[in-house]
Amino acid sequence: MSKKEPMIVIDYTEESSFSLDELCEISHVTPNFIIDLITYEIICPEGATPNEWLFDMRQLQRIQTVLRLQRDLEINLAGAAVVLDLLDEMEQLRAKAELLERYILK
Repeated sequence: MSKKEPMIVIDYTEESSFSLDELCEISHVTPNFIIDLITYEIICPEGATPNEWLFDMRQLQRIQTVLRLQRDLEINLAGAAVVLDLLDEMEQLRAKAELLERYILK
């Protein structure tokens, strides 16, 4: 018989911000991992020092994406940074295409 762990569900709004410790706890990663993500410019905190750093929901989503890429595809952080840049570019292109489509159909 397998032991079931309780699932914790937390409702965050898009305006939520997290300290380094909170982000590590939510993401189940170490502060050193977060620093590595900052080094690779995968996430960018607000604030000058680690004690002042604040991270928003977008940063949390990017961390979750990196963790999935590492787990599922065994991609390193440099590769994850490239994938995230491409996903961001694709999102921007989709938004531009949608805008153009609306303009043309008017």
